[in-house]
Amino acid sequence: LVWGRVAYRTFLLGKVWFLFTLIVFITSQSVLNRLQKSESWDDEIASSSSLSSSSSGDLPLEIRVAIFMCRCFIYIFSLGQHTFSHARWIIHDLRNKDLVHVGCISIPAYLLNWQDCASLVLIITLACMLCIEPILHCLSHSAENLFTEHCEEGENLLFVYSIFSTLAMLIYFILLTDLAVFSTRVSAFVLVAGRVLVEVGLFLFGLIFVALAFACAISALEQDDPDFAGIPKSGVQLIKMTLGMFGGVHYDILSEYPALMVAAVCYIITTVVFMLNLLIAQLTCSYQATYLDMVGFARLNRGKIITETMPSVSKRRWEAFICSLRLDERLEFGVGDIGLSGGLQVLEPASAHITTVDMIRRFGGSTSPAAQWPQEEGTGLDEDEDRFDRLEKIVEKAMKRMSSTARRKHGQAGGSSSGLSSAMEKSSDSAGSIGISGSE
Repeated sequence: LVWGRVAYRTFLLGKVWFLFTLIVFITSQSVLNRLQKSESWDDEIASSSSLSSSSSGDLPLEIRVAIFMCRCFIYIFSLGQHTFSHARWIIHDLRNKDLVHVGCISIPAYLLNWQDCASLVLIITLACMLCIEPILHCLSHSAENLFTEHCEEGENLLFVYSIFSTLAMLIYFILLTDLAVFSTRVSAFVLVAGRVLVEVGLFLFGLIFVALAFACAISALEQDDPDFAGIPKSGVQLIKMTLGMFGGVHYDILSEYPALMVAAVCYIITTVVFMLNLLIAQLTCSYQATYLDMVGFARLNRGKIITETMPSVSKRRWEAFICSLRLDERLEFGVGDIGLSGGLQVLEPASAHITTVDMIRRFGGSTSPAAQWPQEEGTGLDEDEDRFDRLEKIVEKAMKRMSSTARRKHGQAGGSSSGLSSAMEKSSDSAGSIGISGSE
């Protein structure tokens, strides 16, 4: 209720802004910079003064301006917003001395949340991109080509800049997984995927260990195969074998070295046959163990996001939400049956939860809080109703016993019928005793 009517809108507005900055970042880093001029476009550029470009490998002026504007937007709004948010949280934790020790250093407690930690890494990555921005380093050489990246200083920084750009792109999409909270099913899947990643990490650790062991062993072997010349090359080729990237021609070369072939076969049996199937078994067991609780984990995750979002909700909106609940009005238990106030009425089909006993205890007299609470006699039910309830439970037990014995083998049919008759006799005796005690 709080999520759908209060926190949902505030959380969505924040994520829409984040999604818009991601689209701008993708446009500047992965779309516009990959546009290449075709031959017909070159002819149009040559005949138009607005699309001047000195080098055939550079982009038109309009695209370069668009790239520069998109990057300025990212550096000012995305980097600036995240920097301000983290600075506020750091100052808050330092003032309250809310620090945690990680190894030999102390960090603010808010960084224990992996999303805040990933956001801090994104800030550092964007700051590094700003420092080595090729367009800024080429401004002094862009008298003819404005906002170009292809100058002497820019060419030397392009590869390093692309590495930081790739890392920032991945972090953006990792932070986008918060949108899974809109669907409990998707959120549960994301949580399960995060929990089984531990098993994948253990598998990768074991794979690297086995590959290193066999790479060292193969390097000590007397052989002239160029694919296995040294530990680094041997390790890479062994990893390719596990991932199915080792070509068939290379396997043919292994047949010329019987000892090397035996080592490769032992490695494949260890990793592909044993470790990969062990990984599948681990993932299956881990998923089955988490599947039963994944919906509950998803709801807990939504509750955590609601708690983090509520400080951003305005006081006016919260008061309007409280007034809309009408908690001061008395609830209607049934038609004409007015009950207490301070609750929310939820309607459901009559067949959803069938009850034969009224769970609301009613007592006559004054409703004053100063009056003594009436003393309950027995179970609060009439003796006749209590007697029939006990008889009904005895009959239900007999029916369950009859259905369980009917599934047994035919050789035990006599024993089951005798057990049923004895159970019925006991039930009749109990019913008789109840009737006698009632008459007395």
